[in-house]
Amino acid sequence: ILIVEFAEARYRAGSSAVDAALQGARLRLRPIVMTSLAFIAGVIPLALATGAGAVSRREIGMSVIGGMLSGTLLAIVLVPLFFVLVRRAGKARPVA
Repeated sequence: ILIVEFAEARYRAGSSAVDAALQGARLRLRPIVMTSLAFIAGVIPLALATGAGAVSRREIGMSVIGGMLSGTLLAIVLVPLFFVLVRRAGKARPVA
């Protein structure tokens, strides 16, 4: 949401949709990565579990880590991409 807010502010200030999306993503990249890494660090003990029931805990931990990594990467790439696509689609349509 914040990537879109920053991109929208830059777009309204006169930047192109692509530049605005890139600047918004660049501004939010570090906070997003830091939050994701902190969450992943909290799940590492679950992924490295030993003892009774460790197999299921490891599977859950690895799934959560994989989901956070893929979700973070996709969000960093797809949110700016969709911002640009929506802006371009909005320009193509006449306002009634």
